[in-house]
Amino acid sequence: MEPILTINNLTKKFGHLTAVKDLSFTINKGNVYGILGPNGSGKSTTLGIVLNVVNRTNGNFHWFDGNTTTHDALKQVGAIIERPNFYPYMTAEQNLKLVCKIKGVDFSKIEEKLEVVGLLDRKGHKFKTYSLGMKQRLAIASALLNDPEILILDEPTNGLDPQGIHQIRQIIKDIASEGTTILLASHLLDEVEKVCSHVVVLRKGEKLYSGRVDEMINSHGFFELKAEKHQDLLHVLENNSDFGKIKIEGELITAFLNEPMSAPEFNKLMFEKGIILSHLVKRKESLEEQFLQLTDNLNEVAAQN
Repeated sequence: MEPILTINNLTKKFGHLTAVKDLSFTINKGNVYGILGPNGSGKSTTLGIVLNVVNRTNGNFHWFDGNTTTHDALKQVGAIIERPNFYPYMTAEQNLKLVCKIKGVDFSKIEEKLEVVGLLDRKGHKFKTYSLGMKQRLAIASALLNDPEILILDEPTNGLDPQGIHQIRQIIKDIASEGTTILLASHLLDEVEKVCSHVVVLRKGEKLYSGRVDEMINSHGFFELKAEKHQDLLHVLENNSDFGKIKIEGELITAFLNEPMSAPEFNKLMFEKGIILSHLVKRKESLEEQFLQLTDNLNEVAAQN
């Protein structure tokens, strides 16, 4: 695995407030990483540090193999960490020409990147006429002009309507499919689950989890069940080690699996025990449920200490 960014024991304090605490993780080439956490969890501060706009208090980070200065490394980085900021009375094309001059990029890249974000047919329109979603897409085009190794996005869908959110997420997937590494910060669990291959979960500046999204959602799922023999069903579940937590809401029983089991296998098991199910649905825990479990576990540890 070729590292793009390595963060070691990073800490940032603002007076008495610790925004980032002893944070470590590595971003490898070709993946889509999400930094996930609620507002105030340290996501934007972390991005600001690695982009050299926020000074760290302790710890360190390095780009690529560690032999490249941050100044030189950032020439290979595309980033959007604030609201899109272009000249309102200039067209998209004119604005991107200015960016090309600043970055030392040939103008030929403009149409190529506008096509990537679906704005080629609007290149001659003034920025002030763009919707919020179009402005965000233009910002992504701007960040891609230098063909960066990694694209960094801070809350890329914030404030957008459902159509705008869908467009941005699809663009991120398309960019990633071409081999560009992506790091995005988001408070939206749904966003990380749909877009990212890897996730770093933060709460109050501390890392709760770092790894693959599909490994975070590594539960065996759960069954939603109903049967006329409600108590008999409960008795079987409670005395079977294949099941862990069991929740009861009226007639509905939710049984979480400790081991892999398909719905047909479970139905056969119940039939053999004389229990006829009137309702059987197997579901997988969402990233949101996993996130809540992580935070609950941390609260339990804190309470014990």
